[in-house]
Amino acid sequence: MANHKSAIKRHRQSLERAARNRSHRTRIKNVIKDARAAIEGNDKALAEKALSTAASVLGKATTKGAIHWKTASRKISRLAQAVNALEKK
Repeated sequence: MANHKSAIKRHRQSLERAARNRSHRTRIKNVIKDARAAIEGNDKALAEKALSTAASVLGKATTKGAIHWKTASRKISRLAQAVNALEKK
């Protein structure tokens, strides 16, 4: 454990940020799982709504610094491709 006052504060901050980022990443996993379930169920309306929610959550996590913006963009793109493929079926 750190002995300097500033190092103690930095450690405390790192723990708080790690917990915050963990909650963001858990939320991301859950909304992606919901979107994938809607896609698997071939429910176009539900899949579009889930995609919208997932894009919002991913965007917010990106602005908070929990994930990289290119990671969020890739995940949104892949979900959108899957949703758009439902029309062709």
